[in-house]
This record gives sequence, structure tokens and C-alpha cells, in this order.
Amino acid sequence: MNISGVVVRARPEQHAAVRDRLLAIPGVELHLEGNGGRMVLTVEDGTGWSTEESLLKVHQVEGILSASLVYQFNDDSSGIQVNSAEAQP
Repeated sequence: MNISGVVVRARPEQHAAVRDRLLAIPGVELHLEGNGGRMVLTVEDGTGWSTEESLLKVHQVEGILSASLVYQFNDDSSGIQVNSAEAQP
């Protein structure tokens, strides 16, 4: 699981269009919208796409002035394997 928090600033006159474009990107969820084109998103990986791919698409959306990664969480614990012979003292 990989989750990233992103603060986006869009051109105010394109706010609605930018929001719609962002929500069309896999893994993007909108949590907060403010005045002046400001938005807070999370981007999460899933089957068929990665967080990195979705973050790149966020940066490429027409009408975005800036997109800043402000939080990132990665939990690979489900993929960790321990060799039982090494784990015993």
C-alpha cells in the first residue's frame, strides 16, 4: 500500500475543470477544496496503476499551477518474508 498526500493549486478560473480531470485519474481522491483553486488530494496505488504514475498525471493536468507532495506512506509489510531458519536463535 502506498498513499501520498498532495496539495494542488489550480488556476481559479479552471478550478471545476481541473477537479474533474483530477478525479478521472486512478487512485485520486479529493478531500478538501478551498478558494483560489486550492485542493487537497490523496493518491493511492491500486490494481493496474501505481502511485507514481498517478502523481505524474496529476502534475500534467492542464490548469494546475503547482502540486506539492506533502505526505507519503508506504507499507510493504505484506511482502516481507522471514526465513524461519534465520529467525530462530
